[in-house]
Amino acid sequence: MDIIKGHYLITGATGFLGRVITECFVNSGCMVTILVRDVNRCSEFIKRMISEEKIKCYTGDIVESDFIDRIISKHETEQLCSVDYILHFAATTQSKNMIDNPVEVADGIVLGTKNILELARKLNVLGMVYISSMEVYGRVEDKGTLVTEEELGDVDIFNERSCYPMGKRMAEQYCYNYYCEYGVPVKIARLAQTFGTGISPEDNRVFMQFVKAAYENRDIVLKTKGLSYGNYCETMDAIRGILTILQKGKSGEAYNVVNEANTMRIKEMAQLVSHCIANDRINVTYDIDNTEKNGYAADTQLRLSGEKLRMLGWTPSKNLEQMYRDLYNEITKRN
Repeated sequence: MDIIKGHYLITGATGFLGRVITECFVNSGCMVTILVRDVNRCSEFIKRMISEEKIKCYTGDIVESDFIDRIISKHETEQLCSVDYILHFAATTQSKNMIDNPVEVADGIVLGTKNILELARKLNVLGMVYISSMEVYGRVEDKGTLVTEEELGDVDIFNERSCYPMGKRMAEQYCYNYYCEYGVPVKIARLAQTFGTGISPEDNRVFMQFVKAAYENRDIVLKTKGLSYGNYCETMDAIRGILTILQKGKSGEAYNVVNEANTMRIKEMAQLVSHCIANDRINVTYDIDNTEKNGYAADTQLRLSGEKLRMLGWTPSKNLEQMYRDLYNEITKRN
């Protein structure tokens, strides 16, 4: 999909997808402004673009209202008044953080999103996409069919890790409220787990642990029974999905960004890596851990439908084996 030329404001540019899409916009000749807490966590490319004044960077915490007030103050108006689109990625994705700091995680998602929506309203942007998560669905009963955007399940509010899915739900509610009351043209992208080329080598999520095990010729050790279904999407497929939602989606609505062909149980994915990526050099073993203590999400039977996004013309391109091969090859080149 072609990138519409314009001025893009991006939060969460130090995260995986936020970084990738920021670099895509810069390489396409778009004007880019980023909001980050710590510029030192930006990629070397983004830091270079900031130093060359090809990216405007504001540092601060989007949870704090005075940060938003500061960046739209009189001496900054000329820079920001030209913003056309906002992509709001900023949010923690580390499960242990959700267990250790549930208040801060919830505030970051809910208050941060409200402040960015207020910024979108004041700037009168042409479009905004809020990057949500498949975790908003919670526990969904397996009825033998794929789950659409209207079919939310249960989330246990008396569990500290629920700060993340409940926070994402409330942020989506704020998006809808700002659309209804103020006409902010915001759309919601509910991302499946996304990985592939460009991911940080320091990433420690389960898919990265699997491919590192294959590369290092050591067994994959599962800390749970691996019964949860995972829903996945390749990096650039997800980026194209987000841009499709921005350009063609309906304001006030949510869209799943998922490659349905990549949905499988965690243990099945581990076996795929063991067999197809490591060529059976390694095994899948189990060392069942205290899942609640370590912040693992509860087992879910969630299998997402991507039909609504496909109806906008989006088509995913890479299956899970291709995604893992890309990631394995990238690790090999780095080393």
